[in-house]
Amino acid sequence: MPCGLHPWERHPERPNRLLVSVQLYTTTAFDPATGAGYLDYDRVRNHLATWSGRPHVDLLETLLAGLADFVFQDPLVEACRLKVLKPDIFPEARAAGVEWFRQRPQ
Repeated sequence: MPCGLHPWERHPERPNRLLVSVQLYTTTAFDPATGAGYLDYDRVRNHLATWSGRPHVDLLETLLAGLADFVFQDPLVEACRLKVLKPDIFPEARAAGVEWFRQRPQ
């Protein structure tokens, strides 16, 4: 998706490749008999798939803020670790990005 502050990142025909990592935490016990208490990663995957159609975003933090709001819509999620990396941004680095650990707002 198109994102970034640098002039070369502002071309819609050359979007950035992003690597996204999502870890969700809960203390709710999973019940194998009923299936209750599981965290639905398909929901997160489907949300991330919508990012490719977004307009340009300057900061990865904007993406993380929206993603944090989204994952906390699931009442089982008590905390999350979210990371977004741009692997192709600098030739001298493997990637540049941002990682957050957030707990459910009280």
